Amino acid sequence: MNPPAPSPGRSPVRELLADGTFVRLWAAGGMTNSMRWVEMLVSGLFAYELTGSAFAVSLVLMSRALPMLTAGALAGAVAESLDRKRLLMAGQAATAGGAIVIAILSATGQLALWHLFLNGLLGGLVWTNELATRRRMVAEAAGPQRIVQAVAFDTMTGSTTRMVGPLAGGIFYQTVGVTTAYVIASCVYVLAFTLVMGVAHTQERRMLVARRLVADVAEALRIALSMPALRLVLGITIAMNVFGFSYTAILPAFGAIAFQASPVEIGLLAAAEPFGALLAGLAIALRRGPPPGRLAFALGSAGFLVVLCAAALAPGLPLAALLLMVGGIGTACFASLQTGLVMMQAPIEARSRILGLTTTCIGMGPLGVLVVGALADAVGPRAAIAGMAVAGVAAVAMAVAFSRK
Repeated sequence: MNPPAPSPGRSPVRELLADGTFVRLWAAGGMTNSMRWVEMLVSGLFAYELTGSAFAVSLVLMSRALPMLTAGALAGAVAESLDRKRLLMAGQAATAGGAIVIAILSATGQLALWHLFLNGLLGGLVWTNELATRRRMVAEAAGPQRIVQAVAFDTMTGSTTRMVGPLAGGIFYQTVGVTTAYVIASCVYVLAFTLVMGVAHTQERRMLVARRLVADVAEALRIALSMPALRLVLGITIAMNVFGFSYTAILPAFGAIAFQASPVEIGLLAAAEPFGALLAGLAIALRRGPPPGRLAFALGSAGFLVVLCAAALAPGLPLAALLLMVGGIGTACFASLQTGLVMMQAPIEARSRILGLTTTCIGMGPLGVLVVGALADAVGPRAAIAGMAVAGVAAVAMAVAFSRK
């Protein structure tokens, strides 16, 4: 069933929230994303307490990104062939089961680092399907006239979970411990599973032929490279995840060394960009008229990188936080249009596969984490973040030039 056409005098957000299918998918995404950030913080804190090694913490956290790099494109091809609703529910069931296993191991005193690493891989594999399943279903539920507003509203919720999730994880870890934190996460995953179960979903499917998966991915890559907007999405996604978002990996060191910041001040610094993205995402969701396009996507991405460079060189923490909050406008444009452009431009039969290719580009982020970490040790966090941001602007410019060929 096609969504109703937008009403001329009605707020886009009110229309979206009146759609039961959209609300279920949106709420399920907010719940699972919140618990993902809770798990990441709790597992990182436990890993550090267990080993005293920052490298061990990075391994546990990076385990969630590895499946995106290695399996993102294949996940998109699978989502073209299998029922996306069932794939989404299977992922929620798997993460709920994984959280219960970790809770049991913690309660019995047997929890070890490799358990967290394996659970991170499982969570990362489920996360790999996010764009090709739930995010695509959100856009389809909204209808073609409201794609950007729907994705922007969903992205705004994601920005909220990036602020609230780590805070909740810290509170859980300090007050109720690892076991209860993972029990809570499992219960929330089950609730999200129940919400998705009530979604009415139909889709046209390709026949799943295992030996053709690689050929299907190659075909999607050819389609993406033949279309300027899709070339731009893939190129800028790589630039932002390698050169832009990698700054979060050394943010604690940046705050401590550059500003002698306390843990609370570092937390505020970390929340600045998601807060700006939340406000900007709401503005995009409420926007009426034709959806923004490639220009907004490129300018928003480049603008964030420029502001990130300025924040790295800021003389004081308040100014750095303010600049990062302004940079959130750019990340909101990036996140909203990254999916929106694919949904508006890609052939319908290849959308999940191209979203899978986008996931693979997101999965290149850990390469940037390794580089920015090495640079921070060599030249300091300020210069490392600024240098990566400048390189990111150059990479965005190259992506724009490539998309215009």
